[in-house]
Amino acid sequence: MIRYTLCCDQAHEFEGWFAGSAEFDRQKASGFLTCPICGSGEVSKALMAPSVSTARAKEATQALAVSDVQKQAFEKIKQAMREIRDSSEDVGRRFPEEARKIHYGETEARGIIGEASPVEVKSLIEEGIAVAPLPVLPDDVN
Repeated sequence: MIRYTLCCDQAHEFEGWFAGSAEFDRQKASGFLTCPICGSGEVSKALMAPSVSTARAKEATQALAVSDVQKQAFEKIKQAMREIRDSSEDVGRRFPEEARKIHYGETEARGIIGEASPVEVKSLIEEGIAVAPLPVLPDDVN
C-alpha cells in the first residue's frame, strides 16, 4: 500500500492509501476521490518527503496496528460490500442508462452496480437519482 498526501482545489490536505500509483489514477479518473472536508472532486497528490526506514519509523509503524474493534468494523464493511455485490446486477458501463430507466419507471426496480464517469455521476445526481460510489477495499486489489 502507498500513502499519498492529497490536496483539493480548496487547499484542504488529507491522506489516502492506495494499492499503487495506478490505483490512485483509476480512482481519480472514476471520480471516486473527493475531499473529505469540502467534497471537491478536484484532488491531486501533494508534494511529499520520501519515507526513510529508521528505528523511529518502525516504532511509529508498530503504533499503527489495527485494534480488534477496527478489525471487526472492517470485516462488517467487507461483509456489507459482499451483500451489495451479491444482491445487485452488474450492468458495467450501462450503469447511467440503467439507473435512469429504473428511476423513470421504464424498467423494473432492482439494485444495480456498474461504472460511470464523474460527469455521468454528477448528471445522475442532478436528476435526483440516488447513486453512491463503492469503496475499493484492499482485498479487491490484492
